Amino acid sequence: METQQPMATPPLQPSQKPEMPVVDSTLKQENLPTQRIKPLYRVSQIVWYIVGLAEVFLLLRFFMKLLGANPMAGFSQFIYGVTGVFAGPFYFVFPVSQSEGVTFEGSTLLAMAVYALFGWLIVKALVMSKPVTTAEANKKLPEQEKV
Repeated sequence: METQQPMATPPLQPSQKPEMPVVDSTLKQENLPTQRIKPLYRVSQIVWYIVGLAEVFLLLRFFMKLLGANPMAGFSQFIYGVTGVFAGPFYFVFPVSQSEGVTFEGSTLLAMAVYALFGWLIVKALVMSKPVTTAEANKKLPEQEKV
């Protein structure tokens, strides 16, 4: 049996350049203006950053009250002062439960839930304002009709 050996390519002369492979592809051009999408992404990041910061401060307030932190301490005064603005509209929704220096503020938990909901609604509204291509709409509209 004879074995076939691969054909050897002739050596290249110094003046010859190797042939470039042929690639058959086309560039797909984006139909959406990217200058509009990038600010949308950045604004949604900013919204979540602000909401997250408010949530952290409110959570600190809740646990400091729950664990009976000294309200005269500098850090406690700072946290209570900063979060008073955010928790203020919710103060009288639920009664404050106090027992031996421990305070349970259900209104702070409500404030956290409401601010998280507002942040989510703002980001959803921003996303809905994004321009949509026809192909994207054709793909997602049937999915929405199923719901």
